[in-house]
Amino acid sequence: MNISVPRRITAAAALAALALGGLTGTASAGSQAAAAAPDIPLANVKQHLTDLQSIATANGGNRAHGRTGYKASIDFVKAKLDAAGYTTTLQTFTSNSATGYNLIADWPGGDPNQVLMAGAHLDSVSSGPGINDNGSGSAAVLETALAVARSGYQPTKHLRFGWWGAEELGLVGSKYYVAQLPTTERAKLAGYLNFDMIGSPNPGYFVYDDDPTIEQTLKNYFAGIGVPTEIETEGDGRSDHASFKNVGVPVGGLFTGASRVKTSAQVAKWGGTATAFDRCYHSSCDTTANINDTALDRNSDALAHAVWTLSGTTTTPPTGTVFENTADVAIPDSPGAAVTSTVNVTGVTGNAPSNLAVGVDIVHTYRGDLVVDLVAPDGSVYSLSNRSGGSADNIQQTFTVNASSEVANGAWKLRVQDKASADTGYINSFKLTFP
Repeated sequence: MNISVPRRITAAAALAALALGGLTGTASAGSQAAAAAPDIPLANVKQHLTDLQSIATANGGNRAHGRTGYKASIDFVKAKLDAAGYTTTLQTFTSNSATGYNLIADWPGGDPNQVLMAGAHLDSVSSGPGINDNGSGSAAVLETALAVARSGYQPTKHLRFGWWGAEELGLVGSKYYVAQLPTTERAKLAGYLNFDMIGSPNPGYFVYDDDPTIEQTLKNYFAGIGVPTEIETEGDGRSDHASFKNVGVPVGGLFTGASRVKTSAQVAKWGGTATAFDRCYHSSCDTTANINDTALDRNSDALAHAVWTLSGTTTTPPTGTVFENTADVAIPDSPGAAVTSTVNVTGVTGNAPSNLAVGVDIVHTYRGDLVVDLVAPDGSVYSLSNRSGGSADNIQQTFTVNASSEVANGAWKLRVQDKASADTGYINSFKLTFP
């Protein structure tokens, strides 16, 4: 951060709620179900921080603008997003006679005229590796983006994520991004969420008091887990959200404190000591040892909650008759071996529809190994997923198939093949919805 110094519902629960509509081989009416944010694994976020620390260590101890550690950090994040199926854009600018980089990642789908964006600055100061400031926000935004891909989430709004360069030099990267956006594109930004220093070792829980809807969404999350919050004032207007706010974009975000001293009242509220929220702010000791795991975990989950809530709070499964098989089927780690899950459709008149909804829930450690097909009763094959998604795990998604040439009744199969070794998984459930 560039500062002038003086209980929740999981994705598994949502899937379970959807599954209540039908048992194996039986039919039921479709219903609306809440789209809840998944838990963001703390271990994954911390691994990203370990990787950023390694990058800094290998590049002179920092990840600052114009230094090799910053470009290596950008390349690291970009590779993760490319493998997960994002459309990434590397934007370049110049500051202090050095090339800077912003990374923008768009998740396919959603209303292109309603864009929800979450971001964090990826650069450190030159005096340290910048793990809390701001590896913490960058890692949490990255893991939330990867969670979107893992879950196959298809929100109402279009989702975009950003990692900014040269924030420590005066919000240079985010200012450049906003300045380059045509007025028509700025108008499409429904909101920007900023995450800067969210793992401070002596943390407070601060929420930006900018856009009321974003603010209340974040406050509601913390209220739900029994953690009191305060309005953020220490870095007000001094992080990348200011670049968006200044051109009229609704903004909000989270912060756990920098060099300001925690008051006795705040100690009583949150624990810790009456010392600086982050004693290693802008220092060489801002390493992986300078992170409070509880704060990082809570803020990462709050981030995901805001992204899911603000991008579209409900999904509506296709109404109609549902046939489902919830029996687990192990996928052998044997290249080319195929397994199937079968749904027997009965009592449907005529042919299948042109918009047959195929619900797939596959738990697997590497979805890029999997070929997934729908096999009709007459043996016709419809491709659903052909080794897409790279290193992301799991396929939890509803596909739409034009099966109007097929007789509806009969044994429909979900066929899964693992095309490479070293990763394992199973078919958790498979369902067909006839409108």
